[in-house]
Amino acid sequence: MANKTPHINLKDENLGFGKTVLMPGDPLRAKYIAENFLEDAVLVNGVRGVNGYTGYYKGVKVSVMASGMGMPSIGIYSYELYHFFGVQNIIRVGSAGAINEKAKVRDIVIGMGACTNSNFASQYNMNGTIAPICDFDMLSTAKNIADGKGLNVHIGNLYSSDTFYDDSFPSAVWGKVGCLAVEMEAAALYCTAMRYGMRALAICTVSDTLYPPFVALEAEEREKTFTQMMELALDCAVEYEALPLLEPKK
Repeated sequence: MANKTPHINLKDENLGFGKTVLMPGDPLRAKYIAENFLEDAVLVNGVRGVNGYTGYYKGVKVSVMASGMGMPSIGIYSYELYHFFGVQNIIRVGSAGAINEKAKVRDIVIGMGACTNSNFASQYNMNGTIAPICDFDMLSTAKNIADGKGLNVHIGNLYSSDTFYDDSFPSAVWGKVGCLAVEMEAAALYCTAMRYGMRALAICTVSDTLYPPFVALEAEEREKTFTQMMELALDCAVEYEALPLLEPKK
């Protein structure tokens, strides 16, 4: 266990991080979750403005920390959390653009897998193509909780893109092969968890549609109104406390 890495500097070493960390991309969404859902929330990291908080939800210690935008960013934070701070489970709680007409604005999409145009997995020097997937225990728990809440949840592939502004508009093609929504982090999170034997899941709320009629929510709405996703992830974190402890693989 460490108290400092190049990107995380624990302000409260005794409190640290919970077994499960929720990771929105936006630091303001992390702040919103901490202030509105966690009891006794404490700022435990503030390096580069990527704020992390630890508090309690239904009596369970849970943390929330931003990942920043893109796969390189979440790759760094997830690696450090898994390796140096005792984190077992990371739930990405993000926004995504629907590329499949099954998914509508404000629907929740859970990534069973994450297709990608990224070269992130090339670091593993494999003679083939990796299929980044989530942890099944985390997924099945999330599905059961969502069903119990009556939430409109879609489970399938996400498309994790390295580019937000892309001349070739590849999202439409990925939608044709069944990907539900495009975002920018899940594939790297899943690769990191798979490589080191840890657990990860991406739960996203659709913030806009990339098929007509095009609909898009404002930034403040994405920050503060995705409460169903936030509560789903937090309820999952409570259940994940029962999962066995893991040690990162070398």
